[in-house]
Amino acid sequence: MNNTNQIPATRNDAWGFWGTMNENATAAWPTAMTAISDATHQPLDSVRAFLDSRHGRHFADDVLNQMHAGCALTDAIHAATEQWMGWKIGRQTSKDYGIPRGLPYLTGFVIHCEIVEEELAA
Repeated sequence: MNNTNQIPATRNDAWGFWGTMNENATAAWPTAMTAISDATHQPLDSVRAFLDSRHGRHFADDVLNQMHAGCALTDAIHAATEQWMGWKIGRQTSKDYGIPRGLPYLTGFVIHCEIVEEELAA
């Protein structure tokens, strides 16, 4: 899925991942899009919905934490992606969001954000 020509633009440049990444947003966006899509096996439009959401803001916080710890931008994005893929959806999160328990956290929230966006558009 690593096709940078097909990467959708953010729809939320004031908040979400883009707004949180500030001056790093332009460089971070395509790397985060492809890293998350490759890790979760979800389409780029679903990843865009995730990154534009409040969950994308939290993901950006983890990227920035990695950068503050000394990682370069690309390495920070990959480290945050691995971290979120390592977490599993627990009982309470499953109950709160309807995401199947045991699913990788990142995969679950990418799919969740896609579903929410589709529901809002309907």
